[in-house]
Amino acid sequence: MLQPKKTKFRRQQKGRIKGNAQRGTQLAFGSFGIKSLQTIWLTSRQIEAARVAVTRYMQRQGQVWIRVFPDKPITKKPADVRMGKGKGAPEGFVVPLAPGRMIIEIDGVPFDVAKEALRLAAQKLPVTTKFVVRRDYDMNS
Repeated sequence: MLQPKKTKFRRQQKGRIKGNAQRGTQLAFGSFGIKSLQTIWLTSRQIEAARVAVTRYMQRQGQVWIRVFPDKPITKKPADVRMGKGKGAPEGFVVPLAPGRMIIEIDGVPFDVAKEALRLAAQKLPVTTKFVVRRDYDMNS
Protein backbone atom coordinates (compact mmCIF):
# COMPACT_ATOMS: atom_id res chain seq x y z
CA MET A 1 0.00 0.00 0.00
CA LEU A 2 1.05 3.57 -0.62
CA GLN A 3 2.54 5.55 2.24
CA PRO A 4 5.35 8.06 2.67
CA LYS A 5 8.82 6.74 3.49
CA LYS A 6 9.26 9.47 6.07
CA THR A 7 7.12 12.31 7.42
CA LYS A 8 8.20 15.48 9.22
CA PHE A 9 5.48 15.06 11.85
CA ARG A 10 3.76 11.87 13.03
CA ARG A 11 0.36 13.52 13.48
CA GLN A 12 -1.47 16.14 11.47
CA GLN A 13 -4.57 18.26 12.04
CA LYS A 14 -7.75 17.42 10.12
CA GLY A 15 -7.94 20.51 7.93
CA ARG A 16 -10.73 21.33 5.50
CA ILE A 17 -11.09 20.75 1.76
CA LYS A 18 -12.75 23.82 0.28
CA GLY A 19 -13.75 24.38 -3.34
CA ASN A 20 -12.61 22.52 -6.44
CA ALA A 21 -9.17 21.12 -7.22
CA GLN A 22 -6.80 23.65 -8.77
CA ARG A 23 -4.05 21.23 -9.84
CA GLY A 24 -4.16 17.71 -11.27
CA THR A 25 -7.46 18.23 -13.06
CA GLN A 26 -6.39 17.35 -16.63
CA LEU A 27 -5.15 14.12 -18.21
CA ALA A 28 -1.36 14.34 -18.11
CA PHE A 29 -0.08 10.83 -18.92
CA GLY A 30 -2.78 8.51 -20.30
CA SER A 31 -5.61 8.71 -22.81
CA PHE A 32 -8.34 7.74 -20.30
CA GLY A 33 -8.90 8.53 -16.66
CA ILE A 34 -11.34 8.92 -13.80
CA LYS A 35 -11.76 12.15 -11.90
CA SER A 36 -13.39 12.80 -8.55
CA LEU A 37 -16.71 14.67 -8.42
CA GLN A 38 -16.87 14.91 -4.61
CA THR A 39 -14.79 15.97 -1.63
CA ILE A 40 -13.50 13.01 0.37
CA TRP A 41 -10.53 11.43 2.12
CA LEU A 42 -9.26 8.52 0.03
CA THR A 43 -7.31 5.90 2.02
CA SER A 44 -4.29 3.99 0.76
CA ARG A 45 -6.31 0.75 0.91
CA GLN A 46 -9.00 2.15 -1.38
CA ILE A 47 -6.40 3.36 -3.87
CA GLU A 48 -4.72 -0.06 -3.84
CA ALA A 49 -8.05 -1.86 -4.35
CA ALA A 50 -8.81 0.33 -7.37
CA ARG A 51 -5.32 -0.23 -8.79
CA VAL A 52 -5.64 -4.02 -8.45
CA ALA A 53 -9.09 -3.95 -10.13
CA VAL A 54 -7.69 -2.01 -13.11
CA THR A 55 -4.54 -4.11 -13.60
CA ARG A 56 -6.47 -7.39 -13.28
CA TYR A 57 -8.99 -6.38 -15.92
CA MET A 58 -6.36 -5.04 -18.31
CA GLN A 59 -4.38 -8.30 -17.96
CA ARG A 60 -0.95 -6.67 -17.85
CA GLN A 61 -1.41 -4.73 -21.07
CA GLY A 62 -1.27 -0.94 -21.25
CA GLN A 63 -0.01 1.38 -18.52
CA VAL A 64 -1.58 2.68 -15.31
CA TRP A 65 -0.80 5.94 -13.52
CA ILE A 66 -2.09 6.73 -10.03
CA ARG A 67 -2.29 10.50 -9.81
CA VAL A 68 -2.90 10.75 -6.05
CA PHE A 69 -0.63 9.88 -3.13
CA PRO A 70 -1.77 9.38 0.49
CA ASP A 71 0.56 11.57 2.55
CA LYS A 72 -1.77 12.75 5.33
CA PRO A 73 -1.49 10.66 8.52
CA ILE A 74 -4.76 9.74 10.23
CA THR A 75 -4.87 8.91 13.93
CA LYS A 76 -7.31 6.79 15.88
CA LYS A 77 -7.74 6.18 19.56
CA PRO A 78 -8.31 2.62 20.79
CA ALA A 79 -11.86 1.47 21.60
CA ASP A 80 -13.26 2.28 25.08
CA VAL A 81 -10.90 5.17 25.76
CA ARG A 82 -12.22 8.23 27.61
CA MET A 83 -12.05 11.74 26.24
CA GLY A 84 -8.83 13.68 26.60
CA LYS A 85 -5.36 12.18 27.19
CA GLY A 86 -3.99 13.44 23.89
CA LYS A 87 -4.26 12.54 20.25
CA GLY A 88 -4.39 8.90 19.13
CA ALA A 89 -1.67 6.89 17.42
CA PRO A 90 -1.25 7.08 13.61
CA GLU A 91 -3.42 4.45 11.92
CA GLY A 92 -2.94 5.01 8.18
CA PHE A 93 -2.61 7.57 5.44
CA VAL A 94 -5.17 9.37 3.29
CA VAL A 95 -5.24 11.83 0.40
CA PRO A 96 -7.73 14.72 0.68
CA LEU A 97 -9.56 14.73 -2.67
CA ALA A 98 -11.26 17.84 -4.02
CA PRO A 99 -13.79 17.72 -6.87
CA GLY A 100 -12.13 17.65 -10.30
CA ARG A 101 -8.98 15.84 -9.22
CA MET A 102 -7.71 13.04 -11.51
CA ILE A 103 -7.35 9.77 -9.61
CA ILE A 104 -6.23 7.13 -12.15
CA GLU A 105 -5.08 7.36 -15.77
CA ILE A 106 -4.52 4.51 -18.23
CA ASP A 107 -3.18 4.18 -21.76
CA GLY A 108 -2.28 1.50 -24.31
CA VAL A 109 -5.66 -0.27 -24.34
CA PRO A 110 -8.78 0.08 -26.52
CA PHE A 111 -11.62 2.40 -25.48
CA ASP A 112 -14.02 -0.34 -24.33
CA VAL A 113 -11.34 -2.08 -22.22
CA ALA A 114 -10.35 1.25 -20.65
CA LYS A 115 -13.96 2.18 -19.87
CA GLU A 116 -14.68 -1.15 -18.16
CA ALA A 117 -11.38 -1.19 -16.24
CA LEU A 118 -11.99 2.30 -14.88
CA ARG A 119 -15.62 1.45 -14.09
CA LEU A 120 -14.38 -1.45 -11.94
CA ALA A 121 -11.88 0.89 -10.25
CA ALA A 122 -14.59 3.48 -9.59
CA GLN A 123 -16.69 0.82 -7.83
CA LYS A 124 -13.88 0.38 -5.30
CA LEU A 125 -13.81 4.09 -4.45
CA PRO A 126 -16.20 5.82 -2.00
CA VAL A 127 -16.61 8.81 -4.31
CA THR A 128 -18.59 9.51 -7.47
CA THR A 129 -16.27 9.72 -10.46
CA LYS A 130 -16.36 10.76 -14.09
CA PHE A 131 -14.74 8.87 -16.98
CA VAL A 132 -12.66 11.23 -19.13
CA VAL A 133 -11.03 10.72 -22.53
CA ARG A 134 -8.16 12.71 -24.02
CA ARG A 135 -9.47 15.36 -26.37
CA ASP A 136 -7.33 14.29 -29.33
CA TYR A 137 -8.04 10.55 -28.87
CA ASP A 138 -9.08 8.85 -32.16
CA MET A 139 -11.95 6.41 -31.55
CA ASN A 140 -11.33 4.57 -34.84
CA SER A 141 -7.74 3.48 -34.21
